[in-house]
Amino acid sequence: MKKTLDEFGLGESGTIVAVSGEGRIRRRLFDMGVTPGAEVVLRKKAPLGDPLEVNLRGYELTLRKSEAACVTLEVKD
Repeated sequence: MKKTLDEFGLGESGTIVAVSGEGRIRRRLFDMGVTPGAEVVLRKKAPLGDPLEVNLRGYELTLRKSEAACVTLEVKD
């Protein structure tokens, strides 16, 4: 099942299949290591859902909800 990172629940994990968004946002995500094939685990979510903290490539990364909405993942069962 595919869904965007902003729709994930705590502890949910998946593999990035696509990164969308405008040029600057997409480039920034790629520079931070958010690329297709990377494994992602949602670690923390702020009370209002913004920002999100994920574990990606062995480090913790904090993303805004608008950035997370640009990342499509294949959810692991």
